[in-house]
Amino acid sequence: MDDLAIIESTRQWIANVVIGLNLCPFAQRVFAAEKIRYVVSPATNETGLLGDLKRELEYLAATSSESVETTLLIHPHVLDNFLDFNDFLELAEALIESLDLEGAIQLASFHPRYQFAESSPEDVENFTNRSPYPMLHLLREASITAVADDPESLNDIPVRNIEILRRLGKDGIDDLLRGIKPRP
Repeated sequence: MDDLAIIESTRQWIANVVIGLNLCPFAQRVFAAEKIRYVVSPATNETGLLGDLKRELEYLAATSSESVETTLLIHPHVLDNFLDFNDFLELAEALIESLDLEGAIQLASFHPRYQFAESSPEDVENFTNRSPYPMLHLLREASITAVADDPESLNDIPVRNIEILRRLGKDGIDDLLRGIKPRP
């Protein structure tokens, strides 16, 4: 599958799942304004992905939010195993700290087999962070703060999302995902 197809699949997931279910109340605005940077990493190992992540963190930090508000670093060729992906997040957070970007850029993680601690693989709440491909979402903290009327309400989003997915159920989620091009 080529990069354009991977990006299109990711865009469909954002439109159908993230925005369609309102899992992220901020997504619609940046999606509609086309301020999401989609980058498909060619990396096939963690070292290559760390290099790509470093470049994207530096790019986002150096670019105005008027042109790019957030970045999705999609990495379909590395960290397909969720436990390896989850371990990699420590390296990614350490990189953010080493670049002195703590408090400026935060990391959100998405994976096709995302699983929260204390959940079973088939639990519907895992779908709040399940995406067509493994990806790292780089978010400007200032952008989140600027659109959040009540910063404390940000803490309610994960709980609300789990409730939405539980009401939808596994069959409803499967129906939504059928509209997204499958992974190769």
